[in-house]
Amino acid sequence: MEQEILSTNRKALKINLDPAIFGSFAEIGGGQEVARHFFQAGGASGTVAKTISAYDRAFSDALYESIHSGRYVSEERLEEMLNSEYSDLTRILDVKRGLDTQFFSFANTVETINYQKDNRGHGWIGVRFQLTPQTPPNQVVLHVNLLENDTLLQQGTLGILGVNLIYACFYLHEFPNQFLRSLLDNLSTDRIEVTMIRMSGPDLDYVDNRLLSVQLVKNKMAKAIMFDRHGKVQQPYDMLYMKNVLAFRGSFRPVTYVMLDMFRTSYKIFKRDEDYEKENTISLCEMTLRNLLQEGELDEQDFLDRVNILNEIGQNVMVSNFREYYKLVQYFAQFRIRKLRVVIGIPTLLNFLEKKYYTDLRGGIMEAMGKFFIDNMKLYVYPTISAVAIDNPTRGEELITSKNLLLAEDIQHLYQYLTANRMIIDIPNVKKEWLWINSQIVVRMIRDNEPGWEDMVPQYIVKVIKERKLFGYLQGGGDSSQ
Repeated sequence: MEQEILSTNRKALKINLDPAIFGSFAEIGGGQEVARHFFQAGGASGTVAKTISAYDRAFSDALYESIHSGRYVSEERLEEMLNSEYSDLTRILDVKRGLDTQFFSFANTVETINYQKDNRGHGWIGVRFQLTPQTPPNQVVLHVNLLENDTLLQQGTLGILGVNLIYACFYLHEFPNQFLRSLLDNLSTDRIEVTMIRMSGPDLDYVDNRLLSVQLVKNKMAKAIMFDRHGKVQQPYDMLYMKNVLAFRGSFRPVTYVMLDMFRTSYKIFKRDEDYEKENTISLCEMTLRNLLQEGELDEQDFLDRVNILNEIGQNVMVSNFREYYKLVQYFAQFRIRKLRVVIGIPTLLNFLEKKYYTDLRGGIMEAMGKFFIDNMKLYVYPTISAVAIDNPTRGEELITSKNLLLAEDIQHLYQYLTANRMIIDIPNVKKEWLWINSQIVVRMIRDNEPGWEDMVPQYIVKVIKERKLFGYLQGGGDSSQ
């Protein structure tokens, strides 16, 4: 049964009429619209303790003077605002009404599109709130991109989003997926993109922010989400802006010896690049949403198992809804990536060069290649052996690289242009003895308790799989190592 979507005014009025909810609003930069909805709804004196709009940077610094990164539209500045406002609110009002009040502080710091329309509209929004009087607060923080091409429209969108967020914190906190979808009540995905959300606090400690973030992609509220190598949800812009990026696409189910060799050898090439700087380079493992969905549903535990293993071997993780590689590259391009390298194997390269996958583009494969091979982009190709790549036993164990592929005649000239200009580069010095390893076969062997899979997987990961009983291990019998 469909849940009724309340209007923004009704949500604000319901909060205003709840005698237990009382708090403050602090809005700096372009986001000065949320408190207005509560005043217009009526009964605001029952909810609003204080509103403030520090538009000038000097005033903002005076109010929120702790050390920060120098960026006003940032998570650091939002945290400063929430710390200051919530501390003031409880210090002044706790004695007077703390016994029967659920205090909250709402804050946002936002940049809307300027007159020249040469900037990006985006903002950080957060709520610190109690669900029971006299208890430690919870917190929800999110980052949004504003997609409309008009300042007033963006401000209107922010006002609606802010009301939705406060309403969800008090009335939908027990239902994370419903909480998430409600943020776009009376809005649409062509007006706003939620690129990151993070929940914390004593009443929200049951929420896994990684799963919540994947729901952003599944609900088409975000194109992609990212976790750092510690498993913490991050804003993609903060992780990718002006970085050198080495990207691996796969299922990583599980990580095998051949995958570790792919990581090692491709990174070794990247380090030889003249612009390489260790502190400014990020490698990440990207999974598509399609890869994560089993029969239309997200296998949450399987996803977390994969992310945990990748994090434990030092990898950042990205989940996207980009089926085509050129869409992945176009996504990266918006962050002004310095150097972008995408790593794929020979079987994937063969699919990448199939014209049938680009029939939705007017320019077909030519247009796709133009969107993929942008100025700072190169494709690293990991080799395979013929028995894996091509069903032709007469070729034996010959190494298949980008230089000896069997391709359709009508794309030969295009392919030669790409290789001649070093847009496609072979990865050298690989471990040939590992090229026969296939992760799908490994998973089947684990599930069927078939001996020998341990020889295809790094020993640390073998230990993790057995200890945590991952990928179906021991579901049907005894220890396969015995």
